[in-house]
Amino acid sequence: MSDINRRFFLRVTGAGLAAGAVPGALKASTNPELYLPNKGDCIAISSGNGVEAVARARKLVMEENMRPVSAAVRGVAIVEADPNDLSVGYGGLPNELGVVQLDSACMDGPTHNAGSVASMEDIMHPAQVAELVMDHTDHVNLVGPGARQFALDYGFKAENLLTDRAREIWLKWRSKRSDDDRLWPLGDTVPADPALADEPRPWGTIHCSVLAPDGNLGCCTTTSGLAFKIPGRIGDSPLIGCGLYCDNGVGSAGATGRGEAAILSGGSWLIVERMRAGDTPEEACLFALRRVAEQAERSAKWQPALWKDGSPNFGLTFYAVRKDGLYGSANMRGSAWFAIADEKGARKEACAVAFK
Repeated sequence: MSDINRRFFLRVTGAGLAAGAVPGALKASTNPELYLPNKGDCIAISSGNGVEAVARARKLVMEENMRPVSAAVRGVAIVEADPNDLSVGYGGLPNELGVVQLDSACMDGPTHNAGSVASMEDIMHPAQVAELVMDHTDHVNLVGPGARQFALDYGFKAENLLTDRAREIWLKWRSKRSDDDRLWPLGDTVPADPALADEPRPWGTIHCSVLAPDGNLGCCTTTSGLAFKIPGRIGDSPLIGCGLYCDNGVGSAGATGRGEAAILSGGSWLIVERMRAGDTPEEACLFALRRVAEQAERSAKWQPALWKDGSPNFGLTFYAVRKDGLYGSANMRGSAWFAIADEKGARKEACAVAFK
């Protein structure tokens, strides 16, 4: 462990397990005010591509009394339907065979239930299908053709999600691809891809967490995943505890960026547990990023490209809102923005940075 990580973890080791607690869970804060509902407002937080999404989600809660998870699902639907967003839904970049495969999940705070779909083709709004999995089955995950058929059974329309723009980018990549293209593209956030003449190889996601005035929580994450991925690859977005997680007594969190890192760290679950112990959302996000960094430093012995100049050589961003209304976000390296909507309106704010 590097000196910076050792100092950080020594500082936080005072938060231990309470007697009888679930192994791995942190004891609750001793502050009795911490988990009281916020002051009558709805707060929605998302990745930076979600300003319209958080505005819609908040409006649905405040004006239609929609449950937070459903509001989050309908908020991200704006991005899922946007052909100009190359990382989500319609217009998302395809896998290496030129097929758009979508992943999504949602989680409901009051019921502590969740639903997800993965590697689903031809359905523009996977988040809405994940919500149906949550509400109308005893399952959490549906994948591939089964997820697609489930969506069709519930009246979703099958349609071609590959736009002309996405297809042109895929063809350009395919004409110059090499065996190395099956490796994750590494770099500062959105790295250049030699097969695209050093243009960025787009990847991304949208996460949205919503806190209602009564203190109930819900969240959703949806994505088309890594551009030109191996068919069938899924990232963190449809995995509960990785790309999203909420606990109605504590808060909600989610991730965008290198899905494998969020999976291997259980990042979203970890953030909620850190908030349970008393961290602010920003502190919890930074803690999770430093945990990821520690893991990446160890892994660099076998995967040298994961580590560069004393920090992880990939992008990852976490977002969180706590039950008392505090919110925050943190990015692994470099400047980044998140979207927030509250009584002040919908806007972007700067993420904290784990490694300057």
